[in-house]
Amino acid sequence: MSEAVYSVSGMSCGHCESAVSKEITAIPGVTSVTAVASSGLLTVASEQPLDDDTVRAAVDEAGYDLVGRV
Repeated sequence: MSEAVYSVSGMSCGHCESAVSKEITAIPGVTSVTAVASSGLLTVASEQPLDDDTVRAAVDEAGYDLVGRV
């Protein structure tokens, strides 16, 4: 099991959290996602460590910017 925390810019509400969570959940191997708009933090648990570019692409697809790992 692996867990990573990322900073995401642009999230401001529950809809934002849902959009990011939906895209991240679609990544193979992801077991849980927690997006918190108020802090801009995204916590991703997965079976194996995820490639940052894969996470970035999913966040971009949701319409937000991945700043990086925390």
